[in-house]
Amino acid sequence: MLTAYCLLGNHFHILIKIKEESDIEFVNIADKSAHDLVAHQFQKFFQSYAMAFNKQHARIGSLFQKPFKRVLINSEEYFTKIIFYIHANPQQHGLTTDFRDWQWSSYKRILIDKPSSLKKGEVIEWFGNKESYIQFHDDNRKLIIQQEGY
Repeated sequence: MLTAYCLLGNHFHILIKIKEESDIEFVNIADKSAHDLVAHQFQKFFQSYAMAFNKQHARIGSLFQKPFKRVLINSEEYFTKIIFYIHANPQQHGLTTDFRDWQWSSYKRILIDKPSSLKKGEVIEWFGNKESYIQFHDDNRKLIIQQEGY
């Protein structure tokens, strides 16, 4: 399930939550973890996208500079921090003075009560409520500003 995202000019971040391995039905998969299976599916997706893009634009060669990175979120603290990290990324890269205004991020979308494939309710519940979600992001934004010397 899609939990958070941020699209930037030269890269993007997405946070997805997958089912527990015990809840996944494996068919003819020998010694593969759920993490490995998801990583493989993303590799296939990026490869297919690059091939279609190259065909559409009559070009050849690599489309992406580096292979995608994936990180296993293995603690509640890290999960909380990674949501903020994803949302704050445009400000960290100097693309905006306030990440909360970044149009291509899930930060504001999570606050909207409109159905989507983004798991907004789960994120809000994770932080306790909308006010706590906003407060966490505001408090951590202040730390960014202090680090940047504003």
